[in-house]
Amino acid sequence: MFKGSITALVTPFKGNKLDENAYEKFIDFQISNGTNGIVPCGTTGESPTISHDEHRRLIEIAVKSSGGKIPVIAGTGSNSTDEAVEMTKFAEQAKADAALIVTPYYNKPTQEGLYQHYKKINDSCGIPIIIYNIPGRSVVDMSVDTMARLYELKNIVGVKDATGDLDRVTQQKNKMGNEFIMLSGNDENTLEFNKLGGVGCISVSANVAPKMCSDFHKLCNAGNFDDAKTLFEKLLPMHDVMFVESNPVPAKYSLSLMGMMSEDVRLPLVTAENSSKEKIKAVLKKLDLI
Repeated sequence: MFKGSITALVTPFKGNKLDENAYEKFIDFQISNGTNGIVPCGTTGESPTISHDEHRRLIEIAVKSSGGKIPVIAGTGSNSTDEAVEMTKFAEQAKADAALIVTPYYNKPTQEGLYQHYKKINDSCGIPIIIYNIPGRSVVDMSVDTMARLYELKNIVGVKDATGDLDRVTQQKNKMGNEFIMLSGNDENTLEFNKLGGVGCISVSANVAPKMCSDFHKLCNAGNFDDAKTLFEKLLPMHDVMFVESNPVPAKYSLSLMGMMSEDVRLPLVTAENSSKEKIKAVLKKLDLI
């Protein structure tokens, strides 16, 4: 159910308010271009600066707009376990298909603390949970052994792996088996990640190039890695330029050029510098996206 190109949705703002109309249209755009799933309220959706009310509203809109056509994996993580439980319960009530839960940031929990955090969320809900392991942002790195312990629980089904360490794919597959869902959190490593046993990506680039990203993962999941490599190499400049400044600044500027939404982001993020904008424009033009 959770495989292929899954878009980590940006959150459109108009000034400092949610642009719900643009969000609904953007989800339609994703579905019509072959996206295999959407993630509202992740890092790319500026989750650190959206209020709890906005968070709930974004999940509700994502579920309603997707209309059951593709799965909605709601970002519900927090460095407060109680908050993560509360938001995951809400996502379940809102009929999201799964929850994406980031490892707690800033607190720096031990491996046992990580286990107990996810166990409490698991025990409080009934929807699938995907662990989001991103030590570059949260500082802590969940070990493969801790992940294996969590996989024994009823709702833990897989991982969004943003470690950038391809050895982890093999280690996780060996430890948890083929049914454990492994999704990359790094667009730039998806070819090798999928070759090693991954089944897709929770993608930033798919915001801007959903069809190409979807086509790439279809080729990978069909075992056609030769054609996938050709498309991957075409997409690499896109993957690179999406991080020329902090995510989601480049993605939002790209989407503004495509007429999808404003480039507005919330402080402490700011819109892209002119030098970055020129780099982004050049890549979009080369890919015939503008």
